[in-house]
Amino acid sequence: MKMDRTDRKFYLVREDVLPEAMKKTLEVKEMLERGKVESVWEAVRQADLSRSAFYKYRDTVFPFSTIQKERLVSLFFHLEDRSGTLSKLLGVVASSGCNVLTIHQTIPLQGRANVTLSLNTSDIHMEIDDLLIELRKLEFVEKVEVLGTGA
Repeated sequence: MKMDRTDRKFYLVREDVLPEAMKKTLEVKEMLERGKVESVWEAVRQADLSRSAFYKYRDTVFPFSTIQKERLVSLFFHLEDRSGTLSKLLGVVASSGCNVLTIHQTIPLQGRANVTLSLNTSDIHMEIDDLLIELRKLEFVEKVEVLGTGA
């Protein structure tokens, strides 16, 4: 039986068992958050991490202290490439009370684009499931998946 991304479990894991790329991703995120570097490029260079590895893990690994402080949700979207789609999507997110922390969008290929949003849901005015229903109703949204959450 194939497991849907929304059915995945999440774990609290000790640092010493994390793969090196995840540890370095956390290091890069800390450098960026504290203003020790001015760009992702500079941070990954200092951490000796590829940019692709950073982007692969940045929305999936968080320090425990960050997850305790904020209610984080990372959502993955598969969208039709139409003018104004990202703006409309962000409008629905904003009207729910969520704060967008990061946006990552791929270059549209064959009329489709992938977007990953990391959201702070501390001030959300509805249940997250209701937000997902609203987002799925948008005519240009082909897929919405929850990549990760933190309470």
